[in-house]
Amino acid sequence: MSLIPQVLLVKLAGNYPDVVERYYSAGLYPVISKIFRFTLGWLPFSFGDLLYTFAGIYMLRWFYKNRKRLRQDTKNYLIDVFAAVAFVYMAFHLFWGLNYYRLPLHKSLNLEHDYTTEQLAKVTKSLIEKANALHFKITKNDTLKAEIKLSKSAIFEMVPAGYANLKKQFPELNYSPTSLKKSIYSYPLTYMGFSGYLNPLTNEAQVDGLIPVFKFSTTSAHEVAHQLGFAAENEANFIAFMATTNHDNIYFKYSGYTFALRFCLNEIYRRDEALYEDIICSVNTGILKNYKEVRDFWEAHKNPVEPYFKSFYGNFLKANRQSKGMQSYNYVVALIVNYLENTPE
Repeated sequence: MSLIPQVLLVKLAGNYPDVVERYYSAGLYPVISKIFRFTLGWLPFSFGDLLYTFAGIYMLRWFYKNRKRLRQDTKNYLIDVFAAVAFVYMAFHLFWGLNYYRLPLHKSLNLEHDYTTEQLAKVTKSLIEKANALHFKITKNDTLKAEIKLSKSAIFEMVPAGYANLKKQFPELNYSPTSLKKSIYSYPLTYMGFSGYLNPLTNEAQVDGLIPVFKFSTTSAHEVAHQLGFAAENEANFIAFMATTNHDNIYFKYSGYTFALRFCLNEIYRRDEALYEDIICSVNTGILKNYKEVRDFWEAHKNPVEPYFKSFYGNFLKANRQSKGMQSYNYVVALIVNYLENTPE
């Protein structure tokens, strides 16, 4: 199928999120995802990363071998290029990408999309209480940074348990079989400024193996949420929060509550700096040290090309119905506030 009809069909599908939700996201996609996870999940390495490597080599080789055709047979040269692009475009949307056009999660959960600063402050204070309690239980000292006494391999093995607890409330979040791996491109991924990604062509959830262990459980849970068909970044963040805070392990709970708290604190700062200064004083110093650990990690890997990668990905998100680009991650606050406001303790 040529590229233009595919683009038109995808845009048309975007006008019918109910249809996409019913027939693709809740119908065809779970079958496709399970087939990929069953086929590739058992491999101890990322098949998708290898696929990208060989595809990149093949493309460079093809362009080099066909460089003379661009001048001598331009029409057929371009036909071949667009045929390849059309195939990848089709595979992307068939295997995962149509999830960008499903119903928004707040509609599926019957949640409001807006919230007041008062609601935000109330939820943030509740998150601080939970995070502080978990932090003190781990450290016995509110000024010490919490050390997550789990290996990254152990975290991978434990992530499904959080989803198993969560599926009692949300059956669609059943995560079996698994396919969660460290990216073999963790070094370049770090310098690009990303902590993980889902390979849409192999359905492998990939995590940057270099990020601090404090972030590893929430990042892993975030990529699994993508794997389960929740393409929007704010929705994947919300599900990561739910999957970690519903986990039986205290380190997962701590990472999950501090994950949500950081987003809420940032939003309070954006809305009301004086309120932020009042609230931040009640956060255990050790939690702030965990946040600093993550900031220091990313600061240490900053480089001149990182903004270009983030700009490219931001434009990709905008092209796929996330109008705020990279800021889409931050819109998890609306889901957190409205969910916690409507969920009894």
